[in-house]
Amino acid sequence: MSQTLKYFLWPFAFTALGLVLAYWLGYQMTGTVTGALSFFLIGCILAVLEISLSFDNAIVNANILKTMEPKWQHRFLTWGILIAVFGMRIIFPLAVVAIAAKIGPISAIVLAATDPQEYARIMEDSHIGISAFGGTFLMMVALTYFIDQSKEVDWIRMIERRLRSWASIRGLEIAAVLSAALILSILLPEVDGATFLFAAVCGLLTFLAVELVAHFLDAQKEAQTMAAKGGFGAFLYLEVLDASFSFDGVIGAFALTQNLFLIAIGLGIGAFYVRSMTIMLVERKTLSQFRYLEHGAFYSVLALSIIMYAQSLWHIPELVTGLIGAALISLSLISSIRHNKADQKA
Repeated sequence: MSQTLKYFLWPFAFTALGLVLAYWLGYQMTGTVTGALSFFLIGCILAVLEISLSFDNAIVNANILKTMEPKWQHRFLTWGILIAVFGMRIIFPLAVVAIAAKIGPISAIVLAATDPQEYARIMEDSHIGISAFGGTFLMMVALTYFIDQSKEVDWIRMIERRLRSWASIRGLEIAAVLSAALILSILLPEVDGATFLFAAVCGLLTFLAVELVAHFLDAQKEAQTMAAKGGFGAFLYLEVLDASFSFDGVIGAFALTQNLFLIAIGLGIGAFYVRSMTIMLVERKTLSQFRYLEHGAFYSVLALSIIMYAQSLWHIPELVTGLIGAALISLSLISSIRHNKADQKA
């Protein structure tokens, strides 16, 4: 237990600091202890929301990090957390509002501080494009994992063997994602449909561009030294992947509060726990001990991408998203434990 707790010392410290800041912010905004306690409670809920939505993110990150050289692992786990906390939880929402409202970044900060309802409205109006971009990127991540001839281990064999057999069809995952995006764009009103399709194409192009950069840079690195694995290209891929996972949490947070700074505190706390879970999974080689855990994470990624697409038509509570992801990962963990027990008996 003590060995596990050591991974979470920094998250515990940031949780204490973050919740104190949430309480202070609430008191400054409302001038009452009741208001301060309300901010404190929302900060707790946001942190739990982020952790529940992002456990699959930690598993996918660990799957990629285990192939990276220690130098780039360290860079992702240090620089990456700064980008995750300050980039996605603060700068990203400000950038969305600045672009949507056609105002400068300083004006966006002022708007967030002085008129949080209007700020939240602009963010909500942008959810279709955000869902399309993030959903497309995550769907490509999941399908690329399953439609792969080199994949050797199957969890749900009936599905995964069939998907692996289709890997010889070049561009199948791209065609599948584009078809889904096209269908959704037709179902949406004309203006929203055009926005959705444009954002989905941008998400697809971003995935392909990151894959190209990762392949080019890491191939150069491989040519220089056969021992090198996963350099800047893998780092870039992980950052975009983390951003895509964060879209759902950032947008969902506005259902609880319109205060950007409280959202940054609550989701930032969750991001620290995701980082620590990633480190623990890599250092303890948990993915190799539980052979189907990785599969559960990628099924969860696929489910999240489908939910993000569906959210352009219907409101789906973040609790549902979190429960689906948790259920898939839990089932894969149970299957892994059963497999290990069967191996021991054999």
